[in-house]
Amino acid sequence: MLGVVLGTVAASVAMAGGDDRHKGKTKKATATLVDGTGKRLGSVTLLQFRGKITVAGRVKGVTPGFHGFHVHAVGKCEGPAFTTAGGHFAAPGQNHGAHAGDLPSLLVNADGTASAAFETDRFTLAQLRDADGSALIVHAGPDNFANIPPRYGTPDQETLNTGDSGARVACGVVR
Repeated sequence: MLGVVLGTVAASVAMAGGDDRHKGKTKKATATLVDGTGKRLGSVTLLQFRGKITVAGRVKGVTPGFHGFHVHAVGKCEGPAFTTAGGHFAAPGQNHGAHAGDLPSLLVNADGTASAAFETDRFTLAQLRDADGSALIVHAGPDNFANIPPRYGTPDQETLNTGDSGARVACGVVR
């Protein structure tokens, strides 16, 4: 499925005249996701075309269920906890759910595999490749996107910062 998505994106870009590396219209970045021991778990491709980024990736060896999936502000993936990747890619003062780096959740199948493909206009590849770079992180738990209904009280700082998605289980530097 992921190959079909990437192939379709590439074909669309080519038909639109954007697959012209000489003109620089289509830009590409990749990230290899690893666990805290450095074991490869998957990869993500980011294609920028006409102001939008298509994100497509595949992972294996991750616990089944929903997982938070985010762009983090620093391109450094030092295990085992990946805290070197910093917080979510965001403008100062933004709460979780509105961060530019907040991505759709990753749903991992019972066999530990997942694939995802979506489009965003919340960032550019140039922004991700700033002086300190950026990284993609898969978290241990689901992301609530700071959505705490009033009947449960007000969101705490952890929810506002991270969406309560827990530990970082995979990391990949955007290159």
